[in-house]
Amino acid sequence: MVSADAILTARRQFFSSGTVSGNLIPRPILRSWSRCAAQGLRGAAAPRIEPLTAPEITAATEPMESFRRFCRPEIEALHADAEATDSIVILTDARGVVLDTVGSSTFARQAARVTLRPGMPWDEAATGTNAIGTALAERAPIAVRGAEHYFECNRILTCSAAPIFGPRGEVVGVLDLSGPADKHQDYALGLVRLAAEQIEHRLFERGFEHCERIRLHHDPAMLGTAREGVLVFEDGRLIAANRHGLHLAGLTAEAFDRASWSEIFRDRLGAFADGGQLRHRGGALLHGRLEEARSKPRSVPAPPPLRQARPGRSPDIRPVFGPRTAEDLARTVRLIDADVPVLVTGETGSGKEVFARAAHAGSSRAARPFVAVNCAALPESLMESELFGYEAGAFTGARARGQRGMLREAEGGMLFLDEIGDMPLPLQTRLLRVLQEREVVPLGNGRPVAVDFALVCATNRNLNRLVEEGAFRADLYFRIAPYTVAMQPLSALPDRAGLIVHLWDQMGGPARGIALGPDCLARLAAHNWPGNYRQLVGCLRAMLALGETGCMLGAEALPLDLRDARPREPAARAAATDSLDGIARQAMREAVEAAGGNVTLAAKRLGINRSTLYRRLLSPSDRRH
Repeated sequence: MVSADAILTARRQFFSSGTVSGNLIPRPILRSWSRCAAQGLRGAAAPRIEPLTAPEITAATEPMESFRRFCRPEIEALHADAEATDSIVILTDARGVVLDTVGSSTFARQAARVTLRPGMPWDEAATGTNAIGTALAERAPIAVRGAEHYFECNRILTCSAAPIFGPRGEVVGVLDLSGPADKHQDYALGLVRLAAEQIEHRLFERGFEHCERIRLHHDPAMLGTAREGVLVFEDGRLIAANRHGLHLAGLTAEAFDRASWSEIFRDRLGAFADGGQLRHRGGALLHGRLEEARSKPRSVPAPPPLRQARPGRSPDIRPVFGPRTAEDLARTVRLIDADVPVLVTGETGSGKEVFARAAHAGSSRAARPFVAVNCAALPESLMESELFGYEAGAFTGARARGQRGMLREAEGGMLFLDEIGDMPLPLQTRLLRVLQEREVVPLGNGRPVAVDFALVCATNRNLNRLVEEGAFRADLYFRIAPYTVAMQPLSALPDRAGLIVHLWDQMGGPARGIALGPDCLARLAAHNWPGNYRQLVGCLRAMLALGETGCMLGAEALPLDLRDARPREPAARAAATDSLDGIARQAMREAVEAAGGNVTLAAKRLGINRSTLYRRLLSPSDRRH
């Protein structure tokens, strides 16, 4: 930390000669002073800022009201520190215009005398060197203490500020902690930087549901914190990231919309989803998790009262899951409308959540929320507050206004509890009471709140066995599983080639002019897919991202493990397709069946000529005739 005498010496040198000898002040401060001098600002004068009228303040701050509310939890968290040091917390927009101030009322009155109040600009052009404006100019956290401020009148301040970066690397605001210059705030910059990172981390919670979100770090213990890297991919291209994600990937914001997954990582996307780790192109091992893309949300009209709601229309899931699961879906919709819980079982990646969403879409609750909770992903310490909600001040670190909880967020709609077998026993007891009483008691509040939601649970574990072992409550099991749906593994689906062609169409392969060749399709259809739909979709997305427009993908385009793996098929089918040529013909037949017998459409989907399809489908005996 630079001494006050050194700052004053540097200040005299700069304003007399325009230069500073040695390292009397930090380089960012000197650069800022130089920028201010180049703009003709005079340090001894007062900033030329005209006070804004009330309508002008409203016009400046109203467009950023949603951003201000979004940042409020971090502002409130800094509030206690601000009060203890007679300081104030300040939030600005990307131009440095003050949006909000919270903290010491005593210092706030002093700060107002130097226009440190809502609606006022604090960029360098307006107020010279200061933490807010200089953080914007340098695009980095910075502390500006006392006489380091360019204007003499601002020497009463000691400020620490950090820019807040949006998902595309753009600055969306600044968070600042300012107090009297005579009070040391060595810790302030660290607090502000951490709060800004937490805001940036939460910016990825919504808006990217239709993309693959990758959360990663060198240290597995950092996953789930504001220090983890976040990368967002759409159709195999990087479209967004936080600053830690860019650093871990060795990239800058210039990589957005340009860098592909294969240019950044050695491993394919599917391997990361399965194993939880992957290697960067530079060789570094990273740990993390994949949040898979969901279908883009469809707009829905304002819902009518629940009891008068008309049934929705279930999406046709037969091309993906087959007719048996489609029948289960129709039964599930009827059970949901009758307020009967359903348990969905199946292997990891077999489409349990996709099934639940389809049931929600087809039910009378379709216009109300679908709230999915992964009981295995939530830390046990947070699961209770996340599920049941809490009141303001319920515990240290609680949000100032409390939190509704996911059970209340599902009001009128559907609550989907995935991996229910991993729920701790104490929470099983609380959930059972909620289901029995149809009301929830938030933490820190003795008053019950009525809830109304349909319940669908899912698991890949044997709950009967867990009940016998005492790891799952029998009474809760009977409550959540009056009807059970078993999802078929992908290996049991008879028409895998038809499914693959259907998924390839949905992903836009034909629209991009990229076709699956017969050999490629045959190998895909013959694979056992232990990771089920999740593994298959990840594989197809990676192949689509790597494919060139106008090409037909052959077996060489497959991931290495598929190229080398020997097909493991049921005996009956293996006998009928005991050669690669036989597998290819079988895949073509299934493609024709998936197209409803339309050979032209099947050939188009396969990316081959209709005459080729006819020739390959005819057996040698057929050709002789």
